[in-house]
Amino acid sequence: MPTVLINRELASKFTGGELKLALSQEASTVRNVIRELDILYPGLGEAVRGPAFAVAIDGQIFQDTILEPVAPHSEVCFLPAIDGG
Repeated sequence: MPTVLINRELASKFTGGELKLALSQEASTVRNVIRELDILYPGLGEAVRGPAFAVAIDGQIFQDTILEPVAPHSEVCFLPAIDGG
C-alpha cells in the first residue's frame, strides 16, 4: 500500500500528529491518493490539492501530478511549494 508523508503543520491540523500515512491499494494515482486522504482525514485532501503543494513520488517531483501513477509500495510526499524567482 502507498505511504504518504506530510509536514508537521498538516499533521497537527488533520491527522493528530501522524506524519506517515498508509493508504489502500486503490490509491493508484495522485487523484486517488488525494481522494482517500480526504475520506480518512477530512479536509487534508483539499489542503494538499492545488498549487500550494508540490508532489514527489518515490523521490521524483512532478509538475502536473493529478494523473501520475502511484505504485503499491510508493512513497508520496506533499511538499509546500517554494515561491521564488
